[in-house]
Amino acid sequence: MTRDTTSENRHDGKTDGTGRRGSGPRKRRWGRIVLLSLLVLLLAAGGTGYWLYSGLDGNIKGVDLDEAIGDDRPAKLPTSGQNLLVLGSDSRAGANAALKTGNVSGARSDTALVVHIPEGREKAVAVSIPRDTLVTRPECTRADGSKVPSAQRVMFNSIYSQVGSACVVKTVEQISGIRMDHYMEIDFAGFKGLVDAIGGVTVTVDKDIHDTSSGLDLTAGTHRLNGTQSLEFVRTRHGIGDGSDLGRIGLQQQFMTALLSEIKKQDLLGSPAKTYGIADSLTQALTTDSDLASLKALAEFGRSMNGVDPSTMETIMLPVAYDKVDPNRVVAAEPQASTLWKALRSDSAIPESAKKSPATGGSS
Repeated sequence: MTRDTTSENRHDGKTDGTGRRGSGPRKRRWGRIVLLSLLVLLLAAGGTGYWLYSGLDGNIKGVDLDEAIGDDRPAKLPTSGQNLLVLGSDSRAGANAALKTGNVSGARSDTALVVHIPEGREKAVAVSIPRDTLVTRPECTRADGSKVPSAQRVMFNSIYSQVGSACVVKTVEQISGIRMDHYMEIDFAGFKGLVDAIGGVTVTVDKDIHDTSSGLDLTAGTHRLNGTQSLEFVRTRHGIGDGSDLGRIGLQQQFMTALLSEIKKQDLLGSPAKTYGIADSLTQALTTDSDLASLKALAEFGRSMNGVDPSTMETIMLPVAYDKVDPNRVVAAEPQASTLWKALRSDSAIPESAKKSPATGGSS
């Protein structure tokens, strides 16, 4: 049965004694700033040439989470650790209307990652939440001030379109018991612009992928994907696995690794025009919490992540099992999910048992 699951180079301004900005180690250091996703690439780019595009601040949209959510939130970590909720949205408004990557209407959170950076900020772990996971949505307040009552068995990715991004944050906080220090969202148009700005991303697939829904058509082997093809790649699901969202998560994780590798290979510091192009495409599509809604704040945050090396990052999926009532949906698998969230809350190592997902035969 096919499952229907809609669902800075940190630049401190110092010179090399000749008046030129330093290079070499500083360029390599830039690559280590990259946290996990394409969103954080913007942070690094912002720190690299802030003088080039300070005027782009106005592109970034901000959400005041404290005002939108109120006091009904988990306590902040007692350490210097950080937690971020990263969303990829598939709104079909504006520039996204021209992206023919599926036939879903409206706006939904197509990708959701809870990124945890422990104290010391030298590593990171990201937990993917399958978009067709059934959750209890808490009472939330829309941007217009209207109240939306709590509801059970709500598909996770529908919350964004029904109530808004602040409610997604509140939902994640309540199911995990973890306070999200920051929120980042990028829409599909910005994602496409990033890939095209860097000249594409190379991926390798073991099997042919033919998905008429997303439009992806790849033969087994290595391919250089442009922006449109990359969107098809991260959205495809019918052409892999059992057709559910779980297979798509694997492709998304593979693509993010390839994207980070591509960025590290490129000498963006030696090409201000390219760096500006990336920053421009991303800031137009970027929404953050109000504390990060400026290039200066993003650059400072990027510098604080200087010790995070992509090779130390772990990306796993929230353990889920197929719902007993609706086999086209999944629910958090217990006790694995609770053990996972508890480990993140306490900055502890995640037990291998907490990574096993019944819906995928035990793999994370």
